[in-house]
Amino acid sequence: MTDIVTPQRTKAILQKYHLQLKKSLGQNFLTNKDILLNIVMAADVSAADDIIEIGPGIGALTEQLAKRAHQVLAFEIDQRLIPVLQDTLRPYHNITVLNQDILSADLPTVLQQHFDGQHHLKVVANLPYYITTPIMLHLLQAELPFTCMVMMMQKEVAQRLTAMPGTKAYGSLSVSVQTLTTAQIAFNVPRTVFLPQPNVDSAIVRLVPRSQPLVALHEQSRFAKFVKGCFAKRRKSLWNNLLNMYGKQPLIKEQLQVVLQTRELDPQIRAERLTVPMFVNLYHDLQKIKK
Repeated sequence: MTDIVTPQRTKAILQKYHLQLKKSLGQNFLTNKDILLNIVMAADVSAADDIIEIGPGIGALTEQLAKRAHQVLAFEIDQRLIPVLQDTLRPYHNITVLNQDILSADLPTVLQQHFDGQHHLKVVANLPYYITTPIMLHLLQAELPFTCMVMMMQKEVAQRLTAMPGTKAYGSLSVSVQTLTTAQIAFNVPRTVFLPQPNVDSAIVRLVPRSQPLVALHEQSRFAKFVKGCFAKRRKSLWNNLLNMYGKQPLIKEQLQVVLQTRELDPQIRAERLTVPMFVNLYHDLQKIKK
């Protein structure tokens, strides 16, 4: 049978099930097989891998993953698509589709139920644009032994994840993600290969978890809040943003000055100039500040 990904078969499936795609769920289906194969290649999927997919849609990417992986576990939130997936993926016996929101899933328990723990764990997904960041952070903070995460997302978000200090795209999201992973854009995806066509281009991002996070997982929420505070007013100096976070009392100012001097940081530097390790060091130093 023809692959699901072709424009003709995608349209036929949508017509067969009278599916009206929901913008609220970010439903845009890929219709270019070469791009799907490049996604699978970016994740280096093989029979040694168990795969988590989020938002399989009508199963185009799921099908290509199942052809190469040991097992595929797909989370689909849209109840209407469950019978569609049961039909389109019928030839494959290594796929499990759960009608569940990935954000509410107890991932360690679910994976223990469906995977044997003897294979590499990878995430490969075409993420809904409206909820990309929450899903990604949920996965990164779930303390699971991923070897990599390869995800399609809005190109602008991909640029923020992978941005370097001093660039316009560099911000709190860049820092938070890069404390947990090394991030790179594998390739860009034009909007023209989707049905329906979205208003923005996409990119495939490859995230490889660090062997040791730069900030412990239990501190990630506090660290993220700290970094957001440093970037709160991008055009203001780091000093001004720190004062807004910690206060302007003389004792506070004195403590802040000591920390910045110890780290040889110019108070007038902007947050966008700090590297990820600089943010990590500054965060730990400022835990001693007494408000």
